[in-house]
Amino acid sequence: MGQAAVLAALLAARSAAAAPAAADRTGTATVNGLRMYYEEHGSGPPLVLLHGGGSTAQTSFGAIIPTLARTHHVIAPEQQAHGHSGDRPGPLSFEQMADDTAALLGQLGVARADVLAFSNGGVVAMQLAIRHPGLVRRLILCSSFYARSGMPPQFWQGFAHATMDVMPPPLRAAFVAAAPDAAEVPVRFAKQVALMGSFRDLPEASLRGIAARTLVMIGDRDVMSVEHDAQLARLLPHAELAVMPGSAHGAYLGAAEIARPGSPLVGLGLATIEAFLADKL
Repeated sequence: MGQAAVLAALLAARSAAAAPAAADRTGTATVNGLRMYYEEHGSGPPLVLLHGGGSTAQTSFGAIIPTLARTHHVIAPEQQAHGHSGDRPGPLSFEQMADDTAALLGQLGVARADVLAFSNGGVVAMQLAIRHPGLVRRLILCSSFYARSGMPPQFWQGFAHATMDVMPPPLRAAFVAAAPDAAEVPVRFAKQVALMGSFRDLPEASLRGIAARTLVMIGDRDVMSVEHDAQLARLLPHAELAVMPGSAHGAYLGAAEIARPGSPLVGLGLATIEAFLADKL
């Protein structure tokens, strides 16, 4: 962790976030009966971005994609009932999202990739590493969780009566605007709430079996506790921990729900991510 902090500070000056940019390419693929939307940016080694709950590729990662795309082929799918992607009968599951992501990568001809995931997307990423280990080269888990104990009880209790009014306005606006069918927005929201309300801890034995080198990132003012993500880093056999100072949930990624224009946190987060991907940590 100390080495990560030092290198991040050294690299932060050259890693300022660029303004969000339109995708170089967008597409849809039919995977496991789902019409799945994805964006592609840049060229280079493949880097898959997995967005957070209630989010789109752009609301989670729009602030950092332009920088990442300078050195990587960024692939940013949107999961079932999220963003521009379609839906299918039945409840959402993190396991199915991982399988859908794997199927998309197969269609795109990607045999192995680095994976950067935020919040709920981190659960998808861990399921991807568990269920499709050959696909994942390195993992970056940003403000994610593996157990209900990582968040306070009131966090989970809130899903029993959640409405769209509680969504941060930037997320709510993007959620509605991106949906392929406006009439389906309430159903999509209800499915996402149910996904979280029914979350069950990931088995620690499964986490110990993840072979990919991993960076666990967490803000010191995050939704989940620093102690929880420190334990996650201990469970993963090849993991490092980076605690972002003064950072709420997603602030070091420039996530739309917490964006602070001019904040140095995004540069610090990008520097840490880029150093890890370049094997400099």
